[in-house]
Amino acid sequence: MSNTLIIAPHPDDEVLGCGGTIARMTAEGNPVSVAIVTRGTPLFPASQVRQVRTEAKKAARLLGSQLLFMNLPVTTLHLMPEHELNAAFASLIGKVRPDTVLLPFPGDRHEDHRQIFDAAMVALRPDGRRHQVGRIACYETVSETHWSAPGIEPAFNPNWYVRIEATLPAKLAAMRLYKSQLAEAIPARSIEAIDSLARFRGSVVGMKAAEAFQILRELNR
Repeated sequence: MSNTLIIAPHPDDEVLGCGGTIARMTAEGNPVSVAIVTRGTPLFPASQVRQVRTEAKKAARLLGSQLLFMNLPVTTLHLMPEHELNAAFASLIGKVRPDTVLLPFPGDRHEDHRQIFDAAMVALRPDGRRHQVGRIACYETVSETHWSAPGIEPAFNPNWYVRIEATLPAKLAAMRLYKSQLAEAIPARSIEAIDSLARFRGSVVGMKAAEAFQILRELNR
């Protein structure tokens, strides 16, 4: 049995990047924890924050994952002392003790994604004093990963694909629960785009649907 931790900067990132994988893992009896890092207040109204958190809880129940809220400040992580930000992730990893950690990609357009990646990688240093994670990988987030500057910023180059043709309906159903986050005016944040990406990722490796990840470290123990 493997224990997976997914670090999501904001509510819905976990579904966009890993929803099918979460559903597959939990269906196979493997525990999955989702840590939503930031809290929307005071940038967003409290009513909006409550709504999206309710949506996150519903999506977690549908996918079978355990949901954790870290309550760090949205879009102002750079104002936190760096050691405090790093320590928050070290504490999270020590609490969950995962075998696999899935992170946002450092080339994503959103600053929260980049800062969270950096802090989590500090917490994941294999220095012998911490819980050692066997696999660390990045997931892709539609409307963030694919908006980087080509040739200047890091490109997402997947080298691990998880078959999700059986759980793609659950991924899409979980995303539909995030009514506040779907945006018809932004094609990249639509059900159609999410479905198309899964089918494209599957097509390049001979599957009907897949989620793609970039492995950063894998230990053969």
